[in-house]
Amino acid sequence: MNTDNTPDLSYDETLDAVGLLCPLPVLKARKRLKSMPSGAVLRLEASDPAAVIDVPHFCAEQGHTLLGDTPDAGNETITYYFIRKG
Repeated sequence: MNTDNTPDLSYDETLDAVGLLCPLPVLKARKRLKSMPSGAVLRLEASDPAAVIDVPHFCAEQGHTLLGDTPDAGNETITYYFIRKG
């Protein structure tokens, strides 16, 4: 379990979707989550401005839980989304 750059939220896997635009971050997250066990947490790294809308909608529609999001301390264009697989 990793916790780098995110002291309050732990996660099991990371998906780098930086530089990808809608709908690719969500599509890649869906594919990765399929291979993870229920209850596991995915940290999605995204720079797409639409992700702030797309990720919560994706979680609600697919039965996952968005645990939170946090900006990268060194690059404010990147946000980390923490998704618990439903």
